[in-house]
Amino acid sequence: MTAAPATPDLPATRPAGCPFDPPAEYATRRESAPTAKVRCPAGMEALLVTRYADVRAVLADRTMSSRGASSVHVNPNADPDEEISPGSIIQLDGAAHARLRKKVIAEFTVRRVAALRGYVRQLVDSHLDAMLAHGSPADLVQHFALPIPSLVICELLGVPYADRALFQRQSATMVSTDATREEGEQAYHELSGYLAGLFTEKQRNPQDDLFSRLSSAGADDPLTMEELVVLGLSLLVAGHETTANMIALSTVVLLEHPGAREAVLAEPERAVEELLRYLSVVQWGVLRYATEGVQVGSRPVRAGEWLVAALNSANRDESVFAGADKLDFDRESPRTHVAFGFGAHQCVGQQLARVELQEALTGLFRRIPDLRVAVPREEPEYKHNTLVYGLRELPVAWG
Repeated sequence: MTAAPATPDLPATRPAGCPFDPPAEYATRRESAPTAKVRCPAGMEALLVTRYADVRAVLADRTMSSRGASSVHVNPNADPDEEISPGSIIQLDGAAHARLRKKVIAEFTVRRVAALRGYVRQLVDSHLDAMLAHGSPADLVQHFALPIPSLVICELLGVPYADRALFQRQSATMVSTDATREEGEQAYHELSGYLAGLFTEKQRNPQDDLFSRLSSAGADDPLTMEELVVLGLSLLVAGHETTANMIALSTVVLLEHPGAREAVLAEPERAVEELLRYLSVVQWGVLRYATEGVQVGSRPVRAGEWLVAALNSANRDESVFAGADKLDFDRESPRTHVAFGFGAHQCVGQQLARVELQEALTGLFRRIPDLRVAVPREEPEYKHNTLVYGLRELPVAWG
């Protein structure tokens, strides 16, 4: 008797020499096996969903639970069936999720974020001043890409920027797929303890920030301390990790594409949408759990099955984005990408990320038009072992 073929592993290897492209296997799967089983590093099997239409359908389906957290399937030390913590805006579904989202969404509306644009622009200019004063070469990640979104999210949430070393270090551990379970738990507990102390102080001495408003004793439907800490942790980690990596990656992409910098300076909104689609930094997709039997494309899905919606595969789907593997700033409807997800769990901070990227990239190339990567193309180290793709450092030079 012939043994049944082993379930293939979740695609994880990017094409050699193409650091901005997702695994080449996605293109093959979109053609021949758009929703098929893979074995995930966390140990369970899941249906990998690769086509754009199917990814959107999965993320919009309210019967698809987010209980396993967005990317727990790629952590070999994680338990996708672990009990959900109160306050987990990433994992909760339905009314419980809507309750949390309602408490924070007002801080991230288009109008509220537009009011922050001047502050972001000042941060960009001051950090460029400091980087130019430091002199060429400099590490763009440490001097520019990481501090700007960190400062913005600290200002918005009410987190002292002086404590950035702690939350940046613990955030990096929490999004690493190489961290042991003990290291991940330690990082979580240290950051949770820090936030509990911060929320306690906000309750005693409220300021004009989101954490103060969330912890207000007079708030309708107040959150418990555990809910505050878990919600605050999600906002703090997501609020700087993704944007910092997008700034650094976008810079490299723009430096490698002649004329791209001019396109960014001319139409930053359109250019940023194309960069978000092209890079799709949430590199392992998002995990969902079928609570009912459904159909995904032509594939029946049983209740109890896990699914991975591959965002970076959907954003390279040729049926939606012609010439999808090319950077094209003239695309029609540039916001149709799913880099921020889709449906009820679509990224709450997406408008803020857009403004930060627009201001950072236009400021950078306006102030330093002769910017260049200071090392050979193969030298920068990319984050293949983290939930959010990016660069560990980016030496740049000018003049």
